[in-house]
Amino acid sequence: MWSLKKEKGVPVYVSIIELILSYIKNGDLLPGERLPSERKLANYFQVNRSTVVHALDELVSLGWIIRKQGSGTIVNEGKWGISTTPRTDWRRYLEQNAFAKVDPFTEEIERLIKQSNEHILDLYTGELPMDLIPSFSFPPLTWKHFLEQEQQDDLGYLPLRQSISLETKKEYGFSLPPESLLITSGAQQALFLILQVLLQSGDSVAIEDPSFLYALPIFQAAGIRLYGVKMDQEGIHLESLEKMMRQHRVKMVMVNPSFQNPTGKTMSMKRRKALVELCQKYQIPILEDDVFAKLNFVPSDQIQPLKKLDPENVLYIGSLSKILGSTTKIGWLSAPTSVNQQLAEARKMMDFSISIFPQLLANLALTDRGFTDKISDLKETVEQRATAVFEVLAKMDEWEVSMPKGGFYIWAKWKQGKLRGKDWSVFLQEGLLIAPSFSFSENQDSIRINFTRIDMETLPIFKEKLLKITKIITLDSKIV
Repeated sequence: MWSLKKEKGVPVYVSIIELILSYIKNGDLLPGERLPSERKLANYFQVNRSTVVHALDELVSLGWIIRKQGSGTIVNEGKWGISTTPRTDWRRYLEQNAFAKVDPFTEEIERLIKQSNEHILDLYTGELPMDLIPSFSFPPLTWKHFLEQEQQDDLGYLPLRQSISLETKKEYGFSLPPESLLITSGAQQALFLILQVLLQSGDSVAIEDPSFLYALPIFQAAGIRLYGVKMDQEGIHLESLEKMMRQHRVKMVMVNPSFQNPTGKTMSMKRRKALVELCQKYQIPILEDDVFAKLNFVPSDQIQPLKKLDPENVLYIGSLSKILGSTTKIGWLSAPTSVNQQLAEARKMMDFSISIFPQLLANLALTDRGFTDKISDLKETVEQRATAVFEVLAKMDEWEVSMPKGGFYIWAKWKQGKLRGKDWSVFLQEGLLIAPSFSFSENQDSIRINFTRIDMETLPIFKEKLLKITKIITLDSKIV
């Protein structure tokens, strides 16, 4: 009876599960009947006992068998006969869910944020605080007004695409034709579509190290292999990138050249031109994430997009979510027309169409007479907050920090090396919520601070908390 047929390519424990299930369904094993001991089954099947235990554990979780202390393993004699309605092993499915794998440190941060405790200073969240989001006056809108907006095709709301095109021309002096723009539900939808349409499972992608892309589960879910390329003060290190291209047959390079997340670094113009030339040489496309474009502290001519340098080879992602709030969820992708048509078609097939509501509101904001002045005021306030936070960190010998040229983030590196688990815990204990470097890389020596969330009132609190944390970590490292 206990003869196991081993099939090529099928795990042995799965074969054991299927054999025992067949015996139960055929009536060879009756409800309440005891199975041989684990040792005997291992002997019958000529496998390790641990393989038998694995198989029996799965059958227990499915409800087919139960273990009773002193009685061994028996077939479940449930009232309705479990063999007639087998249960799906949802646990096995959920174990494969890349989106559910959150590290404990991040889970604790998110739990503390939900508490809304006055003791907590949230510098982790990657959004503007509510007091900085510009306010725009919209004309009275009716439901019929939304229904009458028929100027939306597969690429998105035409007036919004035209407004984005005009705004880019004004800011950078080059054109993104409306027909080259695909409106998306935020920057991440644009990225998702690129992974689904332009890349395949097993393809290699080069990114900066560290990078916010490292933290996104969509790459793992799509089967894309990420390879980190180190950075210096000018941006991604090109010699290392070229070596990576050759070694791993890189299919795409993804960078965030302006006010990089998480480091806040801005790629020099010299490095931008060299990066474009390198990717042209290997005929590898560049994905440029430029979602912080409107939050620059330096003149636009110093930070020209890669898209301007190479319109055909660069896929360009922009967004309004960083200045209008994440609930707006408006982004766009500029790509060759043929590429955008394929992406738009894929989105339609997946039924990921974008609502007219946020598109209409975003266009009203962009065409508001006061838009330019309000963005200028926002940048001025954000720069003041960045300077204030930078000055606090710069006076502390334990941290290495550089003043960003725009964006949300300051990256502070711990000069004494790796931060240990108990060091990270001190941040939580003191209520200073920051993004740890291990969320963006394998390194554990830096913190990302969203300086936009520190106003003049909370600045002393931030300084006090960071000084205390620094002192505790320093003393503890000396004791060790």
